[in-house]
Amino acid sequence: MKTKAMNNNILSSPCFRWGFVLASLLVLGACSTTYYAAWETVGKHKRDLLRDNIEAARDEQAEAQEQIKTAMERLKELQGFDGGDLEDIYEKLNDDYEEAVERAEDVSDRIGKIDDIANDLFDEWEEEIGLISNSRFKADSQKKLRATKKKYAALNRSMVKAEKRMDKVLVRFRDHVLYLKHNLNARAIGSLDAEVASIDREVKRLIADMQASIAEAEDFIATME
Repeated sequence: MKTKAMNNNILSSPCFRWGFVLASLLVLGACSTTYYAAWETVGKHKRDLLRDNIEAARDEQAEAQEQIKTAMERLKELQGFDGGDLEDIYEKLNDDYEEAVERAEDVSDRIGKIDDIANDLFDEWEEEIGLISNSRFKADSQKKLRATKKKYAALNRSMVKAEKRMDKVLVRFRDHVLYLKHNLNARAIGSLDAEVASIDREVKRLIADMQASIAEAEDFIATME
């Protein structure tokens, strides 16, 4: 009897429930129905998951932004190069570039995940509206759904715009990293000055886009509080 009570306590503990959810997500993540059902066991519904992922996207964009700034500052060190260990500069720039790529991949993955959850949420919302018999309640729910869809569309456009510009910037970083790898000499470095100035302008435009996307995320999150 004591063992049974102990087992019941374990099964009902928050740690067990979270462990069960995480295990379910790992094993059954490919099935969206099971994915949502697993989260619902700990009180997380599609609306909660959407908000959580948008918050994560906001934070990941900020991290990617800082890493790209770091890579840009490293690239600027090549301007006016007057001697030193080019191999060391290359290694550091390559590390910064690879870290920026990882951050960008996190952002892209998150955008895709957010879009999946948002579409599933809107589909569920529309289905549930069809079950409402009270005309006033139905009209109010339809109005809120349209407003939420509109806000989300603006957020998605902003995130995708920043994502595309980030990809473009990273391609240019990659070109510089590979060129430096193949030409570790001062003359080759001098030829990069104009390119560095050009990519710096592109990075500034990217930062502006990412700031706008982060602001859209903050605005959307506020509507879900």
